[in-house]
Amino acid sequence: MEVVTVTQNKDLTEKYDVAVVGGGAAGLSAALVLGRSRLRTLVVDAGEPRNAPSAHMQGYLTRDGMSPAEFLELGREEIARYDVELVRDRAVDVSRSEGAGEDITVELAGGRAVRARRLVVTTGLEDELPTVPGVTERFGRDVLHCPFCHGWEVRDERFGVLAAGPLSVHQALMVSGWSDDVTLFLHTVPEEELSDDDLRRLAAAGVEVVPGEVAGLRVEDDRLTGVRLTDGTEHDRSVMFVAPQAVPQTGLMERLGAELRETPFGAYPVVDPTGRTTVPGVWTAGNAMGFGEQVVHAASGGYRAASAIVGDLIMSDLDA
Repeated sequence: MEVVTVTQNKDLTEKYDVAVVGGGAAGLSAALVLGRSRLRTLVVDAGEPRNAPSAHMQGYLTRDGMSPAEFLELGREEIARYDVELVRDRAVDVSRSEGAGEDITVELAGGRAVRARRLVVTTGLEDELPTVPGVTERFGRDVLHCPFCHGWEVRDERFGVLAAGPLSVHQALMVSGWSDDVTLFLHTVPEEELSDDDLRRLAAAGVEVVPGEVAGLRVEDDRLTGVRLTDGTEHDRSVMFVAPQAVPQTGLMERLGAELRETPFGAYPVVDPTGRTTVPGVWTAGNAMGFGEQVVHAASGGYRAASAIVGDLIMSDLDA
């Protein structure tokens, strides 16, 4: 496959129409639309996609089963056709000038600063996994978090669900749609915290509930084979579902004063249907705007943000 040439070590003090911070599905999708709209666009990519641990991505029409790395490589090739520049760097600070132009300046870790008339933030989120030995090492393989992403591939296997908070019962009930053999390990969640409705639904779904803290995972021949509790008992399992703690990467938008809203999965920017934040000239898309944004949603959100920016810039120039 053709190697994409990206901008490296270039003086980036010149002005762009749009800067896109984040080179995942949302950022590349936005950049594609912006480039095709003849806007001078720069993508700043730190190269840390959330789905990097996964060998494949599922549920994206025509791209089902493609590796995340290949998907991004194809995206970079596509934006290059429209003269979109991509720089491998990290945005570390951002500011917005007042008065005429109201440019947004993005400072990069490499020491450069870029100016743009509009900004799209697609920095995503980080998953903080439970501190159980083996979970981090096997995440994206046989330790999973999303049945829509991986359920088909592990259907009818012996599922475990590691309780990590109040939504773990919901996760156990959801994954029961892919297997009739599901065990909910309460781990550090007290059994008395389960409501009568929780217990009724778990029983109706055939989910076994096991109290006691999980000490670690049993792995044989590089495959998950079981779960070990601190009391020494072991339970045969071949797949483990966990619910990571979401850490939204909203620092740049917060520096600009964007209003945030609290959700069960962290605080995310208040946005309109196009992803426009409460900061003039700043849009967001993908997991930077919400926990549940899958790859297909992120690509769609990037498209929506970009098309809104195109209209915004055209009208702004006409009204100048």
